[in-house]
Amino acid sequence: MNVTGIFIHPIKSCQRIELPQAEVTPKGFVWDRELMIVDQNHKFMTQRDYPQMAKIRVQLSEEMISLSVPGEPIEAFTFQPHFTGNPLEVKIWRDNTTAIDQGDDVADWLQKALKLSSEQPCRLVRQSPQQIRPVNPNYARRPEDRVSFADGYPFLLTNTASLAELNRRITLNNSVNCSEVPMIRFRPNLVIESEFPFVEDRWKLIKIGGVYFDVVKPCDRCIVTTTDQFTGKRDESKEPLKTLATFRRQAGGVMFGQNLIPVNTGVIRQNDPVQCLEHL
Repeated sequence: MNVTGIFIHPIKSCQRIELPQAEVTPKGFVWDRELMIVDQNHKFMTQRDYPQMAKIRVQLSEEMISLSVPGEPIEAFTFQPHFTGNPLEVKIWRDNTTAIDQGDDVADWLQKALKLSSEQPCRLVRQSPQQIRPVNPNYARRPEDRVSFADGYPFLLTNTASLAELNRRITLNNSVNCSEVPMIRFRPNLVIESEFPFVEDRWKLIKIGGVYFDVVKPCDRCIVTTTDQFTGKRDESKEPLKTLATFRRQAGGVMFGQNLIPVNTGVIRQNDPVQCLEHL
């Protein structure tokens, strides 16, 4: 087994960036979900309610971020994220934390890009290095385990064989032609190639390159998986959720992929070997 995909999402729910290698920190890959868009109540915004967020392309060049919306008549916008803006109390799921506002210019651009009304102002915030957002204590392995603005855990891993099995079942379950679901719909950080569907369900401790990870919880999936990650359009057949529900339903939802917490830091590269050291 080996790594075939490494991805970061600098702004939560916007487009991903594929990398040949990435640095593992305690809260995730460097720059992954470092920034987040919040609404007028300072509550996090995602594709669950704003599928058009999928259209925002994010490009990272050293310390600068460029934003654009391909196919839309809006000019690209480039800015430098910073830790010197006004602190905002923001809410992400059940967590309340302090984040750093990134200013009016990028907020105005995002409001236009997302086609929000004047009654729906939004802001872009960056996670403050002084604010540690802890992992759910029910699944944390150490008191210091932390996470970025990701939904709940520092890393999400998916398996190519699991996706192949899902797509096989989608084809069988649909009487009309149905396109295969691409891995991008699941927004993973790490994609591994294996021959065994859902072998990751049985992992407890793995090693990727020189980095060890606790495999702590399967990932329950939502409507985002039915959203085209370039156009923001929802799948009318409700795939892959419809088929996942036929064979991957557990307490808490339908599952695909595994959440990971790093044990140590390091660098992960494309084609790094993946080893399972402990099984459930």
